[in-house]
Amino acid sequence: MSEATLTADISNHVGAVLVVGAGISGMQAALDLADGGYYVYLLDSEPAIGGLMSKLDKTFPTNDCAMCVMSPKLVDCGRHLNIELITYADVKGIKGEPGNYQVSILRKAKSVDEEKCTGCGECVTSCPSRYIVRAPTDEIRYAPALGEEDRDFLDRLLRQEPDIEGNLLSVLQDISTYYRYLPEHILEYVADSTGIPLARMISIATFYSAFSLEQKGEHTISVCAGTACHVKGSGPILSRLETILGVESGGTTADRKFTLQTVRCIGCCALAPAIRIDEETYGFVMLRGLEKILKEY
Repeated sequence: MSEATLTADISNHVGAVLVVGAGISGMQAALDLADGGYYVYLLDSEPAIGGLMSKLDKTFPTNDCAMCVMSPKLVDCGRHLNIELITYADVKGIKGEPGNYQVSILRKAKSVDEEKCTGCGECVTSCPSRYIVRAPTDEIRYAPALGEEDRDFLDRLLRQEPDIEGNLLSVLQDISTYYRYLPEHILEYVADSTGIPLARMISIATFYSAFSLEQKGEHTISVCAGTACHVKGSGPILSRLETILGVESGGTTADRKFTLQTVRCIGCCALAPAIRIDEETYGFVMLRGLEKILKEY
């Protein structure tokens, strides 16, 4: 941490003004003062300005988007020649008299050289306080107990891939096809056998919607919720399927026969409303025809 002292003489519009708190009110105050001819130090204890309002979705009573209201002020504060941002800092002390204050500020360590910062975002992905880096050791191993059939399948699959790390996505697809989801103990075995961090596989599995960490049914019913299908009535179709199967979207029937899910688009807008069961696509679906389709499975 480091200390900085600001000296301000604001008599006759000479000197500077310190605004403590860079929420929506603090930003507006800083802009008004800066436009009035003062040099403004805008201070906040958080790493970025915006305050609590930046964490909101809607604002009362108009239900306007919070960021839509804030974004122009954020940009103006960052670009205004009369505003200097001091973030991740606290006021330590104030002395002096009206018109000539001296303020001591305690800056928290950022571990980033602000003058060299380009906004690349690498500091976020490499933050040591968020991601604890552990060196690989022989002690961090999973070695889960697997059945002979599972072990044979995985060993054969891993032998077929000369570059496991480079083809990890393909390996996960094969596992997902075989088990209809990505079982935790299977991923642990792959991590133990290949040395690929389990966290990396989990991050891939949670990024792609085609993967699931929970067991799915024998057949997956995908109801298209794209614009064309929505307009043509995919909503009532989904509601009807939920009633027939007794599960909500994202659920699996008790007998593990069907998993019901919604997808953004299945690429069949001309056939709207459409659903897909496994790899079979059904277009121009009508409510009265749903039970007949399900009987095929």
